[in-house]
Amino acid sequence: MSGFLDARPRVGYFYTGKTANQLLGEHIKSLSVGDYKSVPIVIQESTSVYDAICTMFLEDVGSIFILKKEGYLTGVVSRKDLLKAAMGKTELSSIPVGVIMSRMPNLVICRSEDSLFEAAMQMVNHQVDSLPVVRSHQVYPQEWEVVGRITKTSIVKAFVELGQAMKV
Repeated sequence: MSGFLDARPRVGYFYTGKTANQLLGEHIKSLSVGDYKSVPIVIQESTSVYDAICTMFLEDVGSIFILKKEGYLTGVVSRKDLLKAAMGKTELSSIPVGVIMSRMPNLVICRSEDSLFEAAMQMVNHQVDSLPVVRSHQVYPQEWEVVGRITKTSIVKAFVELGQAMKV
């Protein structure tokens, strides 16, 4: 059951040759994004920058996913984007968030069936704090529906659960 031994009919048990680190790595790579995703925080691209700031702080998130009128992912706005917009002397309630957001196809995304390890690698490689969890639309496969979000906190939670489950 621990993975160090394997069994074959008429042969018996034998040592697999895998170390504890290899077995832990395999287990980590088997965790899926769908098991750890959380509810996405989304707004329309016509929403004002002021309302986006309010939403971000009320929901206590670091980024918000932006949707088109039809409900498909079109961009992401982060704390940094909102801070840059707020530094000027412009009226924040008159600027739509669609003007300052990062747009598709420059977004990094993941799917529910992706491994949590792959999502973590994407976050590290692209230096982002969260990823939208998406599925392609059945009629328009180039459009993405947001079904969740995966964050650095979600990944830390998964590792804490792994640590608590390990009884040596």
